[in-house]
Amino acid sequence: MKERDKTKLVEVYKGSLWEAELVKSLLANEEIESTLKDGMVVNVVLPASAVEVTVLVNEKDFEGAMEVVREYVKRKTGE
Repeated sequence: MKERDKTKLVEVYKGSLWEAELVKSLLANEEIESTLKDGMVVNVVLPASAVEVTVLVNEKDFEGAMEVVREYVKRKTGE
């Protein structure tokens, strides 16, 4: 019997669809897999600015992903 993957997805970023897609791309550059939550709602039902989209990563990648997110936020805010 195939063993089930019992890892959890955890949130590392929440923002507009374009920001979430950018963060997802930055994570992919670091070979960290991620997924978007609520992205389809934005594309299908509501305007892109109406819903915040969450970027999720595997729990084991959380620390590395947060480094990427912190760097993105730092550049975005100019600090």
